[in-house]
Amino acid sequence: MPNAPIYTHGHAESVLRSHRTRTAENSAAYLLADLRPGLSVLDVGSGPGTITVDLAERVAPGRVTALETSEATVELTRAEAARRGCTTVDFLVGDIHALDLPDACFDVVHAHQVLQHVADPVAALREMIRVCRPGGVVAARDGDYAGFTWHPASAGLERWRDLYRKAARANGGEPDAGRHLLGWAHAAGASDVTASSSTWCYADPNARRDWGDMWADRITKSAVADQLLTSDLATSEDLRELADAWHGWADHPDGWISVLHGEILIRV
Repeated sequence: MPNAPIYTHGHAESVLRSHRTRTAENSAAYLLADLRPGLSVLDVGSGPGTITVDLAERVAPGRVTALETSEATVELTRAEAARRGCTTVDFLVGDIHALDLPDACFDVVHAHQVLQHVADPVAALREMIRVCRPGGVVAARDGDYAGFTWHPASAGLERWRDLYRKAARANGGEPDAGRHLLGWAHAAGASDVTASSSTWCYADPNARRDWGDMWADRITKSAVADQLLTSDLATSEDLRELADAWHGWADHPDGWISVLHGEILIRV
């Protein structure tokens, strides 16, 4: 059994602030055509629940099961479902590498920004396929940090990316997961796979400010900041300089960033 994954970002306020902006429309558009009322969905790594509840609203009266790694994290999803008055979400704590679920029990199995963090993404995909019914679909979308691109050029942001990728790999993850999804799906035994990509783009002043402030906070006040400090990969001053680089990018009138994601749909 793989070791329990370490979630590089953690669940600091700065992380949740970002994750709560995610919706089915901006984070799972490649899947939406496969959703219809009455389907059952497993949402792997449901986090703060914004995508989960969006999926639940699309498949109601079908039910969505939100899977997380701990009771504390699944409570974040539960709180969002309660806030939005959604009663068709169930909650489960478990390990994606070894789901305590029967074979072929969901019509759709979905994971957003999960496989980049797990100990064995191929084993995770095998489990996702196992619990999906014949005729159903397994969907995964992950970022690809090496594919992020921005303007103006910034040595500070290059240093940020280098340090983040080192931290993620030290935790057993793959920060450039987007480009690996198709290969991981094939290694998991999938034969009918559609691969695609999409981006988030931040270029207007408000979007730049939100994205820049978020990463300035995350690189100084989150689990990844703590990890960089304790592993001696960076000092507090280094992290403050990276935060300044994010603020400088956000303040630039020509500031632009494209955040690349890989996507796969597996027909089971």
